[in-house]
Amino acid sequence: MMSNQPKIIALSGIHINRSGAYLALLAALLFGVSTPFAKILLEGVDAILLAGVLYLGAGLGLAVVLIVRRIWRRSRPTTEAPLVRKDLPWLVGAVIFGGVGGPLLLMVGLQKTAAANASLLLNSEAVLTAVLAWTVFREHFEKRIIWGMLAIVTGAVILSWAGRPEGSSGTGELLIALACLAWAVDNNVTRMISGGDPQIIACVKGLIAGVVNITIGLAHGSQLPSGSTLGMAAVVGLVGYGISLQLYVVALRHIGTARTGAYFSVAPFAGAAVALLMFRTPLTVSFISAALLMALGIWLHLTERHVHEHIHENVVHEHKHAHDEHHEHSHGQEISRHEPHSHPHTHKTLRHTHAHYPDLHHRHPH
Repeated sequence: MMSNQPKIIALSGIHINRSGAYLALLAALLFGVSTPFAKILLEGVDAILLAGVLYLGAGLGLAVVLIVRRIWRRSRPTTEAPLVRKDLPWLVGAVIFGGVGGPLLLMVGLQKTAAANASLLLNSEAVLTAVLAWTVFREHFEKRIIWGMLAIVTGAVILSWAGRPEGSSGTGELLIALACLAWAVDNNVTRMISGGDPQIIACVKGLIAGVVNITIGLAHGSQLPSGSTLGMAAVVGLVGYGISLQLYVVALRHIGTARTGAYFSVAPFAGAAVALLMFRTPLTVSFISAALLMALGIWLHLTERHVHEHIHENVVHEHKHAHDEHHEHSHGQEISRHEPHSHPHTHKTLRHTHAHYPDLHHRHPH
């Protein structure tokens, strides 16, 4: 009698792809570099309103890119998977927590606490992101990853340290911590749809977050700045928020939430480094210490090598891919094996051993 069980194939020797790590670092670089430019714009714009313009600039800029991309690729197959109905709850959750809840809680919290306290508390986002990824979403982790994340976050804390934290009622600190928790939830639920088109995800989140923050700013009596300032803020938002978020989503696809969040925590270092050049701020012991700690954390992550025999269950899904050991399937039309493309495809049950991250194809239990 023939078995109905799918055939299990033994393979080995697949090399680990670290592109997700580099994309996360590039996302952090773009976001960090945008901070000094945002600081310049703050001289004539309310902080809440500026946050809205930055987000809206990201959303509108990516919307234009999407339109141009659609026209350009009209006669060619798409390389990214569209968002479908089952993705909507995750997208709505990401928008509610990341685009609405996080900014609202942060802005109210900032009014009730000192700036030094707020800067320190904002570093908790990476930790909360990792804790949720490991405990709720069951993402795999090892001691090496924990130590690397702690080194990076400690470096960020050193950069944001502005002396002894000031006393307060504690309400503002609680609200800022809740904002970081909201963004941590956002990061984790975004990972669930990271196989979809990252430009669309970043565009939607940017547009909604922009409208929410601008509405809050205008409701508090803020005045719109000049057209030139708005234009500059929109460009900074497109690069530092829009493109950065797009890269962040792709990184989630390849290396998971905790690792992406840890890499993104180097953003303050990038901003501080640019500030050294732009504002000629002195090189300090804290900057050098933070740089060494972050370098150590990045090294621990980049040299991770998680290898064991694992089984890929039979699954049907869609995402951008080229043909490799995980994608051996036929097409109804001629498509180059090495040309990236997207379509629904089936993964047959497969057992093999190779180094891997918790990406779209490796969310198995350990």
